[in-house]
Amino acid sequence: MSPIGLRRALKLHPPSGKKGDEPAGGRILIELENVGYSYGGGELLGDISVDLSPGSFHFLTGPSGSGKTTLLKLCYGALQASAGQVRGFGQDLRRLDRDQMALFRRRIGVVHQDCRFLDHLPLAENIALPLTVSGHDLSGQQENLGELMAWVGLTKRADALPPELSGGERQRAALARAVIMSPDVVLADEPTGNVDWEMSQRLLQLLIELNRMGKTILIATHDLGLIRAAKSQVQARVLRISNRRLQLAGADL
Repeated sequence: MSPIGLRRALKLHPPSGKKGDEPAGGRILIELENVGYSYGGGELLGDISVDLSPGSFHFLTGPSGSGKTTLLKLCYGALQASAGQVRGFGQDLRRLDRDQMALFRRRIGVVHQDCRFLDHLPLAENIALPLTVSGHDLSGQQENLGELMAWVGLTKRADALPPELSGGERQRAALARAVIMSPDVVLADEPTGNVDWEMSQRLLQLLIELNRMGKTILIATHDLGLIRAAKSQVQARVLRISNRRLQLAGADL
């Protein structure tokens, strides 16, 4: 699929933010400032400060249980920080009402670790579900939806039900669903955790293509090989969670 075709496919839904939603400086999309998160009376994350600027590419690494998924959830408002402040597109997430939070989340595409789908719906309808839920008429979007499915290599699986899909197909479908609203930011939680190396490279290339189109990418992963493969193609910042704190990883990765 050509970059032009992909750009056209990602215009399935116009940007849902308004000019007034942008930060005063205009350059930071999501910002965590001295953020902490406690669970069950214990601190899971503490004193976390990080910002995601337009067109940036980030990896988030650390051992299992270190809080990678928690940090991603803080970024898109699924969890509320116990301390500090999380800002999205210039807005304090604590101050957003339900409708404002829904608009905020439309600007963020999330590839979840468990890739849940509605098993009774064919794949194409599962991918288009964010459009359906947001009230858009799909009748005029079929060509663009087809372009998006071609981009992830799932054209021939459009009518397949989720239980019939392989692990790699599910991950690519999850990525297509995450970007169908043309988000500014894509957060991917261990997107290659359940696929082989060849498929992990294919998924990585799709994420790199999105970044080259200007999308901000944050990938949580424990796969250092994936990080090394990406750093030869894209300028990526590698963040590591260690002892509940966030550190900038060294050049030895």
